[in-house]
Parts: sequence; structure tokens; C-alpha cells
Amino acid sequence: MIAQLTKLSGVCSLLFFIGCQSNTTNKAASTAKHDSFVIFSPEVKDSFSIQTQLPVDYKDNTTKRYPVVVLLDANFHFPMLAASVRQYEKAGLLPPLILVGVGYRSLNDMDSLRTRDYLYPAALPSDELTTTGGGKQFRHFIISTLLPTIDSTFRTTKQNRSLLGHSFGGYFTLYSLLAQTTARTGAFKNFIAASPSLWYHDFYLNQLLAKLASPGRIDSTRIFISVGGAEDSVWSIKPVNDLTKKLKANNVLVVKGGVYNQLEHMDTGQLSFLKGLQAFYR
Repeated sequence: MIAQLTKLSGVCSLLFFIGCQSNTTNKAASTAKHDSFVIFSPEVKDSFSIQTQLPVDYKDNTTKRYPVVVLLDANFHFPMLAASVRQYEKAGLLPPLILVGVGYRSLNDMDSLRTRDYLYPAALPSDELTTTGGGKQFRHFIISTLLPTIDSTFRTTKQNRSLLGHSFGGYFTLYSLLAQTTARTGAFKNFIAASPSLWYHDFYLNQLLAKLASPGRIDSTRIFISVGGAEDSVWSIKPVNDLTKKLKANNVLVVKGGVYNQLEHMDTGQLSFLKGLQAFYR
């Protein structure tokens, strides 16, 4: 379990020296030319660094609107995914999308704060980590502060939004699905969880199955869950396989993904994001 966190910590520490980003603005840009801003969250009581990439055909003098894709762990994943999404769009492999990366002041900050924001509830002793379980507050920030800011700044459509996360971020993605299903709201339609840490809090997210099967929930939910074939067979592969199989038994849901043979934990993020986006938008 802890190996996932330790491995990401090592990668982040290495990239910190070459990938720290500067924050030069204090509010959302008012035009499409700005690609980053800093936003304060009253819910989390901290600031987040937001990166955006607009479609190639985004023009200030048109009325066309675009789906929004929200990416977690943006300090690490955004530079790679943004480049891939741009090339896929140019090649006709993805439609035009607005990519929004949610990150921190630096990779080093991301490494230390992601457990604060992505997990809920508070950790159990068996989780072998210490966190207060701030996922509920972070989700409130996404729904109540970030999305309204993006919608008021850019030409977005509020339908067909996607939430993408890897590892603890993958856990948060599925936790968000659980929370919005329980509340019977629909901020996001698509959820991509790469190598989600399903073991957290004694498999807390297993209650997703009952919630998604309950009457009165929001339909048309689409889920992409993946795991690497070289990950731990007991704590990673089996839980993802079991959850995916049971979710697919719900005929209303669209469930994609699976096991990527030979991939390790840190390898699954980018591939899962691209394949998930293609499954839901192409």
C-alpha cells in the first residue's frame, strides 16, 4: 500500500528540480490567452495552481462551447497529457476539449498535500499513513469554486464533464462519483480512475456498488478504471478487477478499462487518461 505513495514521492522529488512552476496571477484569466491562474479555496483554506489548455479552434469571436476535463495531480500529469491531448485533437483522435489541471505551488507541495485533499474519510491505522481525510472539502472546492470559475471564464458546456485521477487521485475520482451519486447531483458525467487506491480505509469505496444500483440516482454515468499488470496482485489488481466486474453487471452504467499488462503503478496514468477520453468523447 505505502509503496504507491513512496514511489510517487520519489518521482516527484526528482522532478521537483526541473518542473517547479511559477504562479504569476491571482485570479482566473479573462481571455483565452491566459493558461494558468491561482485560486484560493475557502473550503480547503489553501490556494491551488490551475493550468488550462484550450482547443486549437477556440476563438474569442465565436460562440462555440466545449466540454471540460478536470485533471488531478496536475504538477506531474498536466504537461504530458496536455501535449498528448493537443496532438490527438490535431489528428482527429479526440474532439476539442478544455483541459483543466488542478495542482499546487510545486511538485514538492503536491507530494505532501495530495493525501490531505484526495482521501476520505480519515485514515485507519491499517492504512499506514496519517491523513485527516480532507476529500470532502476538496470536492466542495471543485464543485463550488473551481467549476463556476472555469464556466464563467471560458466557453464551456456544463454537460459531459470528466474527472481524471491516478493512484490517490484515482481514489478521489471514485469518491467523487460516490458523493455525487449519494447527493443525486451530476457535476461530472465521466470518471477516469487509473490505478485507484481502493484498499484505503478498508475498501471504503466498495459501497459504490450499492449506491449506483439505488433507485433515483443520476443515470448515464460513465466510468473508466484501470490497473497495471505489474502492480501488486492482492492490493491493486484484484480489487480493481472485482470492482470493475461488479460495476459492469449494472446495465445502466458504461464501464471501460481493465488491466494493462506489463505496466507498473506509475505507468498507467497517461495511457488510462487518453484511452478513457477516447472512450467517452470519440
